[in-house]
Amino acid sequence: MAETAHDAAGESTVRPRKSSWKYIGPGIVVAATGVGAGDLVATLIAGSRFGYTLLWAAVIGCLVKISLAEAAGRWHLATGRTLFEGWRTLGRWTTVYFAIYVVVWGFVYGATAMSSSALPIVALFPDGPGLKTWAVITGLTGLVFVWFNRYAVFEKVMTVLVGVMFLVVVYLAIRVSPDLGATLAGLAPALPDGSLLYTLGLIGGVGGTITMAAYGYWVNAKGWRDAGWMKVMRLDNRVAYLTTGIFVIAMLVVGAELLHASQLALTKGDRGLIDLGAVLEDRFGGATAKLFLIGFFAASFSSLIGVWHGVSLLFADFVRRLRAARGEGGGGEGGGGEGEGGTAAVAAERSLPFRAYLLWLTFPPIALLFLDKPFGLVVAYGVLGAAFMPFLALTLVWLLNSSRTPAEWRNGVLSNVMLSAAGLLFVVLCVQQVRELPW
Repeated sequence: MAETAHDAAGESTVRPRKSSWKYIGPGIVVAATGVGAGDLVATLIAGSRFGYTLLWAAVIGCLVKISLAEAAGRWHLATGRTLFEGWRTLGRWTTVYFAIYVVVWGFVYGATAMSSSALPIVALFPDGPGLKTWAVITGLTGLVFVWFNRYAVFEKVMTVLVGVMFLVVVYLAIRVSPDLGATLAGLAPALPDGSLLYTLGLIGGVGGTITMAAYGYWVNAKGWRDAGWMKVMRLDNRVAYLTTGIFVIAMLVVGAELLHASQLALTKGDRGLIDLGAVLEDRFGGATAKLFLIGFFAASFSSLIGVWHGVSLLFADFVRRLRAARGEGGGGEGGGGEGEGGTAAVAAERSLPFRAYLLWLTFPPIALLFLDKPFGLVVAYGVLGAAFMPFLALTLVWLLNSSRTPAEWRNGVLSNVMLSAAGLLFVVLCVQQVRELPW
């Protein structure tokens, strides 16, 4: 807990905690959740098509995510209010958008996450159950894990999964013998022909999902609940996205060295990683390919349980605020709280809305695993998903420049530039993603 002192007038003041490596945690969780199999494929394809040329875009992308996560965490700590509570002050439209989004997105994402986690298991054990069976098993495993464990255990498991995927990808990058000169040259901004959309996707896509909005909730669950933890939160966030940056650069190196030179193409989507496994087996042997598949699983499953936990916290807060607005009470389920783990966050993890959304993420999507996704649902999912990151970036600009935030913690010039640029970037990506939907 942050220490409390008193000034000459007897008013309580928050004594800042010194930033320390021992506190690192929520940032690792949000970064790991945001980097899934789809991000690995996107980075690999960028490396395979353009070599090291877009390395600078990956670096900028990490800076954008640092700005977004810092803003979300700063709102929670500076105001003592959750992000959804802030959204509600901007108007009823935010509640309507989030309500539709969280239902449709969760339904389709659940099936996607389960399939993604099952793919490497099927590749590792080809004589075992099929993809759909493994997908159901991973979904149920995630459900049971999040249902019966609190944030502290969840964070430890996420840290282990991050360590596995980080070490595997960095090992592969070293194994393929990167061209250091070309790597450094890739830090100079350049746009080869046909690379604009890949560049925007690399900046905006890796590590950026609804779970960035969950960062403030994980900060509160850690027990950080006021501005005294601001330095700690900022160190946590920077370390997490520095780790992500190294991870993304390593994946780009693998794509550039292993695929670009050989003019090999990957299948789009998560199955592209299975293609990479085959390439690795052919070049380095079965042991390296299996090691990569383990890293692939760690990336996919960390995203699954991260969403199961983080978005369920968001949903629990959403329900709590609706109940409060209707005078139904329901206190104790929100963000901050006393002590390590935050008693209010613990209450949220045990609440009916939290567990109801866990079930929503798990059981209805299982039906989608055995059916073709309904056309209208795919379109709705694509539109809502594409619109979330612009929504997050631009509402944070709004909240953190207004009287809702104490003057000391409002946006400075750098924060405004980064968040506004992120918002515009995500608007462009949103339009592009919507145009590519199968209307």
